[in-house]
Amino acid sequence: MANLIFMNKQFEILKANRVLILKIIENLSLEQLNKIPNGFKNNIVWNLAHLTVTQQLLCYEKSGLSTLVSTDTITSYKKGTAPGKDVSKEEFEHLKVEFLQLPNKFAEDFRSNVFTTYNSYTTSANVTLNNIQDALEFNNFHEGIHLGAIMSLKKLV
Repeated sequence: MANLIFMNKQFEILKANRVLILKIIENLSLEQLNKIPNGFKNNIVWNLAHLTVTQQLLCYEKSGLSTLVSTDTITSYKKGTAPGKDVSKEEFEHLKVEFLQLPNKFAEDFRSNVFTTYNSYTTSANVTLNNIQDALEFNNFHEGIHLGAIMSLKKLV
C-alpha cells in the first residue's frame, strides 16, 4: 500500500510539472518557442517534446512495450538530437496534447499492471534504473532539469 501511495505521488509530480511548464510558456509566440538563443543547442519546443519522448523511452520501451508517440517524434526529440526545423502551430498543438495527456495514460497503465518487466538501463547521469518505479522517479528528476532549461530559455527569447 505504501508503494502505491508513493507511486501515486510520483504521478502527481509528473502531471504538476507538465502543467507548470505549459503555464510558464503559454504567452510565448510560436517564434519564441522555436527560437534557439546564442549558446544553446535547442529551444523550448524541443525541450517539451524531448520530455514526452524520454518518458516514453524510459518507461514504455525499457519495459518492452510499444511507445505511445510516433517513431518520427522519437527520432526528432530523443537524447542527442537538436531542432532540425521550426515546428508549425499545428505540430506544436499536437505536441502539447501528448505532453499533457500521456502522463494520465501512463498512470492508468501502471495501475493496470502493464509494466511487468524492465530492461535495466544506466542513464547518462550514471543512475541505473532497474524497474518502472526507478524509471518514473528518474523521469521526474529529468523533467525538473528541463523545467530549469525552459525557464532559462524563456528569459532569452
